[in-house]
Amino acid sequence: DRLTEKSFLNDIGIPTAEFRPVDNDDQLTEALRRFNGSGVLKTRRMGYDGKGQRVFRNMETGGFAGTCEAMSNVPLILESLVAFEREISVIAARGLDGTIAAFDPAENVHREGILRSSTLPAAIRPETAAAAKDAAAKILSALDYVGVIGVEFFVLADGSLLANELAPRVHNSGHWTEAACVISQFEQHIRAVAGLPLGSPARHSDCVMENLIGDDMLKVPALLAERDLILHLYGKAESRPGRKMGHFTRVTRAQ
Repeated sequence: DRLTEKSFLNDIGIPTAEFRPVDNDDQLTEALRRFNGSGVLKTRRMGYDGKGQRVFRNMETGGFAGTCEAMSNVPLILESLVAFEREISVIAARGLDGTIAAFDPAENVHREGILRSSTLPAAIRPETAAAAKDAAAKILSALDYVGVIGVEFFVLADGSLLANELAPRVHNSGHWTEAACVISQFEQHIRAVAGLPLGSPARHSDCVMENLIGDDMLKVPALLAERDLILHLYGKAESRPGRKMGHFTRVTRAQ
């Protein structure tokens, strides 16, 4: 539940975009008035890769009759638009003994709500990277969480962070770990839930991970010819627009 999630983050001192619950068109009108006619309306539950969202930009605060009905009359949340410089995410794990290990932050690029690429290292200050890892650790401890989690952040112009979303699982923006780290996020998750020691999250290579979406599968023969590229296909029988079919990671020696 996105409302519960953001309230929790604020309660433990981690800032987010401003938000308001929306259960009807009147509440939407009032929330947009507070946010100067701009915001992202999302379903509170479910929804991924841009699904279950509607963006408002500089709208007159009125005339939204039918908006909630068009979104199936489910509980909604309106989040203020954020003027961010880049998006990053941290993949972190917490073991049964409370030990925490975090991978380096990835810089992510989304188009049409879908993750397209994750780049390591992210073009952020060292203190911003440290703050992102610290925030992820704080979240894991507050939840008494065991396993791998993905935490997405907006990076503002001054280097400060706003938490955007939690993914309580291995995450698409962490798939690069299988190619550029000592262990992958997948092995780390198994170690955590099985009560085994967490592995080192150290990164031995710089890298760029890109998703293969829909007809991107046509690129596979050319990708297979590249050196220093790790290809991972998901074995899905049918390719459709917007469907993630696999990913690949180009690795280079860490600087």
